[in-house]
Amino acid sequence: MKMTFSEKLKSLFSKNTVLSSSFFEDFADTLIEGDLGAKDSFEITDLLEQSCKKENITDPDLVVKQLRKILEGCVMSEKLQPEQGKTNIYLLLGVNGVGKTTTAAKLAQYYAKDNNVVMAAADTFRAAAIEQLKFHGEKLGIRVVAHQHNSDPGAVVFDAADAVTAKGGGLVIADTAGRLHNKENLVHELQKIDRIAEQKASEGCYKKLLVVDATTGQNALRQAEVFDEAIGIDAVIMTKYDSTAKGGIAVSVGKDYGIPVAFVCFGETYNDISLFDSESYLNEFLGM
Repeated sequence: MKMTFSEKLKSLFSKNTVLSSSFFEDFADTLIEGDLGAKDSFEITDLLEQSCKKENITDPDLVVKQLRKILEGCVMSEKLQPEQGKTNIYLLLGVNGVGKTTTAAKLAQYYAKDNNVVMAAADTFRAAAIEQLKFHGEKLGIRVVAHQHNSDPGAVVFDAADAVTAKGGGLVIADTAGRLHNKENLVHELQKIDRIAEQKASEGCYKKLLVVDATTGQNALRQAEVFDEAIGIDAVIMTKYDSTAKGGIAVSVGKDYGIPVAFVCFGETYNDISLFDSESYLNEFLGM
């Protein structure tokens, strides 16, 4: 069984009675293993070392508290609330294999209690994605707008938005393609969908949500960079998130790009989704 970041931290303190420079070198390595990436790990370690020296902190519990203070400035959460009586569009972005289509269904179930929800099968590149979303829609009793395989994904979002507007408002949750190996085509396609969604949503009611696999660490950060450059990201949704997931992506994405996390998904059922809470995330990450 892999050690969590907090377990590695405890083991580091048990081996070091003095906060020497070698302790902080090991500490930076521990952060890198926690999926924070080299650049962020060294910057956070430097900040921690400086503040511990300045305030003469040597007690492990106080060191962890100091670390928490530093990380609080990096980790952000966002509560997404569709506006009643308006056309809201949440566009789901992400590479293939992160669980985007299942996440669309979980979000639909989450919001359907208080909103008129329509799912848009805008990953027209994969026939399986269209069928999968239709299957979820049938199980949840939620309408799915879908066109033919290989049809224009922007037109799907356009029609789904019209369907919501015709009912006096609600929320479109749109699944999109994520074939990053063909980046230029993907970016071009996303920019077109982005323009349509921007035009069809009520003012301030359009959100672009990046779905990442919490276990992939720095790969997920690279994906954030690509999608943020392409059309901008409003928030992240972490999938495959449980206590064994390193989850350092929440720190990196906030620190490097100023992007908050909105939801975490942690299981197979439609209810296995919850709002991201930065307080409890940090407590869990640090074992406090």
